[in-house]
Amino acid sequence: MDIRVIETLIAIASFFVIRFATVKFLSKIQDKYSYSKYRIRPILKFSNLFIFITLLIVMVAVWGVEQSKLLTFITSVLTVVGIALVAQWSILSNISSALIIFISHPVKLGESITILDKDYEIKGKVSDIGLFYVILKTGTNEKIMVPNNVFLQKGTKITVE
Repeated sequence: MDIRVIETLIAIASFFVIRFATVKFLSKIQDKYSYSKYRIRPILKFSNLFIFITLLIVMVAVWGVEQSKLLTFITSVLTVVGIALVAQWSILSNISSALIIFISHPVKLGESITILDKDYEIKGKVSDIGLFYVILKTGTNEKIMVPNNVFLQKGTKITVE
């Protein structure tokens, strides 16, 4: 059996072990801080993406791409991604805000909130917290998508029912 096949099997097995460990770790955090499963979901998606990209890089290295070419490829991709993020700071800001909402924001799914703004208050129940948006469902069954960075920057009133 070719050594590359064995290395590939080890890399894939490691991928699943790391994913399993990540899920267990996030479950412990969820239990410890009484987070809902919907708060864990964005972090799990992000960590799965990171682990998968790492697996792809390992697979490319195992199957014969020279390290210098691999390094050139990775730096090229990171440069393009970096330029894209500079052009779209709001995307990076929303992902960072999702992490902050997950870790420390007191709002939970199903709670009625009002986002306080001097021009227009937004009222609704939190129906989802994603990587980019907090989705509110209004009394008239409309869905309002509030970018995570805006959600963190505005004052929020939680209505106790």
